[in-house]
Amino acid sequence: MEKEVGNGCSSLAYKLLFSCPFGLSQPQLSAVFDESYDRIPHSDSNLENSISQIWDQRVQKNGSLFNGKKFRYGGYSQKSGDGSKKESYVCLHLGLTDYRTFVGTNLNPSWEKFLVASEDDPTQCRHTSSPLGNGAIVETSDQKIVLLQRSNNVGEFPGHFVFPGGHPEPQEVGIETHEYCKCSKDSELVNKKVSQEMFESIIREVVEEIGVPATSLS
Repeated sequence: MEKEVGNGCSSLAYKLLFSCPFGLSQPQLSAVFDESYDRIPHSDSNLENSISQIWDQRVQKNGSLFNGKKFRYGGYSQKSGDGSKKESYVCLHLGLTDYRTFVGTNLNPSWEKFLVASEDDPTQCRHTSSPLGNGAIVETSDQKIVLLQRSNNVGEFPGHFVFPGGHPEPQEVGIETHEYCKCSKDSELVNKKVSQEMFESIIREVVEEIGVPATSLS
């Protein structure tokens, strides 16, 4: 089902941007971290000012909220391999954002006003924070699926049942800003670390959230 949103864009309840039923190995997934994939501020100053206003209101109501850097999803590119298996290779386009801006854009009551009329997802969402998240379906040895119930003190969907997950973390690979990875040599190393963090982060989330040792995961 489609619905019309306030700025003339049409959108589904959600859009499946990429599907890979058989998964991607580490060599098949890469990332490009670059400031060109950062959020573009909206031209409406009142809308931009609402970001800090929304955040301040949320923090006043819930003192456990805190800001932190996140990778921003800015799109992806895909290509097929040359071998007989025709494997897919995917490159994530990632910028830098933070949780405060996520709350002030994606979770803003006026979130639709941040959208651009476009069928291209990165263009449509260029004014939103759009932090990259992750999630895992954990199946036990007796074929049960693990679900968690969120705390009532979290910033989004308090009390809801969810799969284990969270976010790849920029600070885990030493990223605070774009400044230190300007040269091509540094940029190549950073992209490699970011790509690895896509896999390490979800293992870390599962271990932290359900308490199983990493050695028991397959």
